[in-house]
Amino acid sequence: MQKLELTLAIIKPHAVSNPVVRTFIRNILKNKFIVVKTKRVTLDTDTACKFYEEHAGKFFFKRLTTFMTSGCIDLHVLGHVNAIQMWRQCLGPTSVYKGQFQDPYCLRGMFGISDTRNVAHGSDSQDSAEREIKFFFPEFSFYQWRIDDEEWFRKGPITFNDHFFQHVKKLA
Repeated sequence: MQKLELTLAIIKPHAVSNPVVRTFIRNILKNKFIVVKTKRVTLDTDTACKFYEEHAGKFFFKRLTTFMTSGCIDLHVLGHVNAIQMWRQCLGPTSVYKGQFQDPYCLRGMFGISDTRNVAHGSDSQDSAEREIKFFFPEFSFYQWRIDDEEWFRKGPITFNDHFFQHVKKLA
């Protein structure tokens, strides 16, 4: 059995605040992702600018950082054998309009409003996933997770805590 890969999923402010749109989060469970860590935060401008610094100077940078500080975001560390590719496939193209035509049942196609308000973010590589997870979960140790938790989350037994929207080890 292959080891679990981790990715970061960010649910953007318009999706967090809209109860109808939030139902799409069940897609995470339907696709058998394991929710390793989760939290809700509100970004300040400095934090948003730091997270999106690779886009500094691009025409959409201010619009993106302003939007990402406009309300709460949900952060999820997701595990799956091929988590990065699978989550990005669930999301669909970054362009909402492209998603609506090419893959109308992808999350962005169904719930995205614009390319900035495209409902969610997904890491694009293992390096990005590690960097992004450490950015929002600085206490998270990939080393310790791989040593102590990866096998348990992969083989079980685990259970889903709906209140915390997170999987936990199920003790015998």
